[in-house]
Amino acid sequence: MSIKQIMLITIAGVYLFALTGCSAKEFSSKIDIVNFDQLEPLYTKSDNVLYVVNFWATWCAPCVKELPHFMEVNKKYKQNPNFKMILVSLDDSQRVDDSVKQFVSNMQLDAELYLLDDIKRMNEWIPAVDSSWGGAIPATLFIKNGKSLKFFPSAITKEELEETVLKFINN
Repeated sequence: MSIKQIMLITIAGVYLFALTGCSAKEFSSKIDIVNFDQLEPLYTKSDNVLYVVNFWATWCAPCVKELPHFMEVNKKYKQNPNFKMILVSLDDSQRVDDSVKQFVSNMQLDAELYLLDDIKRMNEWIPAVDSSWGGAIPATLFIKNGKSLKFFPSAITKEELEETVLKFINN
């Protein structure tokens, strides 16, 4: 390997490191740890806002695959006062300060973020989200004025996500 190649590799490495550092600063990775009693009032308000509530985890491959689509749709609609996206991590709360925040930063998750730490009561809150939900993730709830409009108990495509937002955002 020539000195020129080594220098190019070094410069590329420094550049990538710098980009990663910028990304981490832009996305603060603020995640509030809540129980279900604290989470539910955040999306059941009677305020004419369409809440898109996605339940996910860092260890869930389908969740990781669909999150970029959620960010694209969130970016498109987040300025609309009738839209709010809430991402609810079901990761272990002990991992929030290391792997979960790092994951959020790396994925550039730019939405309201919560970690639901209520595993002992999951048999209560899972059916409270939707009576048909067995607890598998990813799962996405569309809710407005406290009324559940649509529930996807599995992964959702970008097209399904955007179509559902468009269907309910101005109703």
